[in-house]
Amino acid sequence: MCANAHFQTVFSLIIINKAGGLVYQREFQPGLRKLSTNDYLVLAGTFHGVHAITRTITPKLPLSATTPPAAAASSSSSNTVSSPSGTSTPTTTTSAYSFPNPGIPPSGIEYLETDKFRLTCFQTLTGTKFLLFTDPLTVNIEVIVRKIYELYADFVMKNPFYQLEMPVRCESFDRHLAGWLRGRT
Repeated sequence: MCANAHFQTVFSLIIINKAGGLVYQREFQPGLRKLSTNDYLVLAGTFHGVHAITRTITPKLPLSATTPPAAAASSSSSNTVSSPSGTSTPTTTTSAYSFPNPGIPPSGIEYLETDKFRLTCFQTLTGTKFLLFTDPLTVNIEVIVRKIYELYADFVMKNPFYQLEMPVRCESFDRHLAGWLRGRT
């Protein structure tokens, strides 16, 4: 075992469909406590719910904080109301809010880290979630998750016998995934 292998440890992969159902689970290294099939089903459903909740509580930033000063000055001058006596009274306006990256929809929880493991979540545009359990010191997790997604697309989604949203039973995916992860360490 090479000295750097500790920093590349991938313990487990879980794939959750868009409805929150467990469609794939595999352990690659010992280290995490063993769970029953039922525990994995509960974990998938619970994570799906937590992910949805954290997505809805993504804080929005006030647009006025990002508005250029010239635009803010012109908008503040139009926020006055003339009274019958001819004096102007400022009105209170409700500020518009936007997500930090307006072109990108809010995401839910992306990672959870403890001193024993790191859980990374990658959600596809179709709502499928890839949960990767790694050593907390593992580097380049985004690269690992993207490669796993690429293998999933190549060997599961292009499989004419695979039915969407159903459990993944694809030996070529298992084989290529295990081989690629083994080759990284």
